[in-house]
Amino acid sequence: MNDHSKYRRLLEACRGLPPTPTAVVHPCDAAAIEGAIGATRLGLIEPILVGPRARIEDAAHGARADLSGVEIVDAPHSHAAAEIAVDLVLEGRAEALMKGSLHTDELMAAVVRRERGLRTARRISHCFVMDVPAYDQALIISDAAVNIAPTLEDKVDIVQNAIDLAHALAFPEVRVAILSAMETVNPKMPSTVEAAALCKMADRRQITGAILDGPLALDNAISLTAAGIKQIDSPVAGRANVLIVPDLEAGNMLAKSLSFLAGADAAGIVLGARVPIILTSRADSELTRQASCAVAALVALARRRAVAKAVG
Repeated sequence: MNDHSKYRRLLEACRGLPPTPTAVVHPCDAAAIEGAIGATRLGLIEPILVGPRARIEDAAHGARADLSGVEIVDAPHSHAAAEIAVDLVLEGRAEALMKGSLHTDELMAAVVRRERGLRTARRISHCFVMDVPAYDQALIISDAAVNIAPTLEDKVDIVQNAIDLAHALAFPEVRVAILSAMETVNPKMPSTVEAAALCKMADRRQITGAILDGPLALDNAISLTAAGIKQIDSPVAGRANVLIVPDLEAGNMLAKSLSFLAGADAAGIVLGARVPIILTSRADSELTRQASCAVAALVALARRRAVAKAVG
């Protein structure tokens, strides 16, 4: 049974922080409205609802949600809503984006557009922050939603994004397992070669802020017993709190297996853009939606601190 202790610690870490100004994109169904208003009640976000006003108000009525004092920016359709929400970030009015009832592709198209988009030098990637009942710590899994078949160059950014997220969430030590189907390097299996290359890049400080090991099979990454049987001597093996998967298919299956077979919750966030992007699903529980907003709030806080440090 999941006592949600990891997510509750996330929410507790946000207590007392100012709410993060967040553009909520096309919140035109009950789930999207409930997610935004629920996070608002907890003080996690200060929402700006972007989309067709009449549909937003109808959705709020159906969800019995009070929109008093909530700003609504009228937009004719979902594409326009995504573009206007990105503009709100560029204008400094929003420090996060939150997906409503539109396709992720629509939202991300506005984020990555060449003119007035939110690209940075970093590759955009997705992270699940998972609360797995049988595991004693939160697990970050990347990338299970954005990069379909990442190259080694892409994986450098995917790993660094996940490490930066772990620091924003105040992980005491960041231990990254680069996953494959085995724990030895096999030239016939490219994921094992790339895992070894990523670890050497960390040794050369091309990736910073964490301990890396790989290739590691999943059992060796999260089970001390399995790592011991294979005689893997590593500070990561059996104790990983960040799992980097070979490709989107593997990551998606891993995350969904944990959710539906192990009772895990999966808060989702996109990193590598100018601001964190909250991705929620209609199937998410209320607590999972809140946890996704808490993750974004902590990432936004870390970015504000980094900017202040750079300026001052």
